[in-house]
Amino acid sequence: MKLQTITAALLAALSLVSCAVSVTEDEKHSETVFAMDTVMELTAYGHNAEKALAEAKAEALRLDALLTRGGSGSEIYTLNKNGSAQVSEETAALVRSALDISTATDGAFDITIAPIMDLWGFFTKDFRVPSDEELQAALASVDYKNVGVNENTVTLSGNSQLDLGGIAKGYLSGKIIDIFRENGVTSAIVSLGGNVHCLGKKTDGSLWRIAVQHPDGEGFIGTLSASDTAVITSGGYQRYFEQDGQIYHHIIDPKTGISAHSGLKSVTIITPDSTRADGLSTAVYVMGPENAADLWRGDRSFDMVLMTDDNKVYITEGIKNSFTSELELNIIE
Repeated sequence: MKLQTITAALLAALSLVSCAVSVTEDEKHSETVFAMDTVMELTAYGHNAEKALAEAKAEALRLDALLTRGGSGSEIYTLNKNGSAQVSEETAALVRSALDISTATDGAFDITIAPIMDLWGFFTKDFRVPSDEELQAALASVDYKNVGVNENTVTLSGNSQLDLGGIAKGYLSGKIIDIFRENGVTSAIVSLGGNVHCLGKKTDGSLWRIAVQHPDGEGFIGTLSASDTAVITSGGYQRYFEQDGQIYHHIIDPKTGISAHSGLKSVTIITPDSTRADGLSTAVYVMGPENAADLWRGDRSFDMVLMTDDNKVYITEGIKNSFTSELELNIIE
């Protein structure tokens, strides 16, 4: 059995960033932190960058401890153990955000996926292919409608268990950007695995150029010129294992309990709301290209870059002037 993990699918984006460092305001400061099972690269510029980075690192570790379901001190661990818990305002708000995405995508994104992730070993890293009987038994408790939120009290019914892994890093990147702003940082970029979030523009006044990795591992699908936005990518190539010549990836369809095969092999969501972008990137991967296009047409607050199994690239018209590629681009209108 072979495991391959790509913890920073868009780290190459940082190599495209150039900056002047001749004056103090343009000095580059960086920090690396491991949290949420991901290597995170944080880069900020200016007088208060070092202070902001220290606070951002502390925030990453705090949220990791708060939102993990594996640590006995976390709110999610307590909730899963007891079936009900009074949680912090931010945890309650994050669960509400996740449920909103579930509703909008007809359950293609579902934070009650925990028992299925455990069966496949994507949480424990004890990878195996579960039996059909095991999957059907676990699927009985996978339903986002089993989650209730009343003020700061979250309740679970139907033996459901929460896993916020599909949305927590997006939430974290937004919090890091908030910390940068609070410290007066106006130019920064963070990469949390497949999540890239940029603040302002580069110090020379030009836009950030964020590369979207080709899922086949060679080069990029293209690059996005952007400021003040999140660019979050999901793909089966990011985390998977192989058994008996078959590849099983970590993006599970909540309706079937198996790796999603929707005709897509890479999804990138672009929007300033990084929490929503994170959840949508998973949902769209599960939904497939046609349903994804319909979702976008009904809510144009985000943009997408999609690569299909046959290597066709589709982008929404909102980024047709800011996304460049050597590949042929098909515009979703």
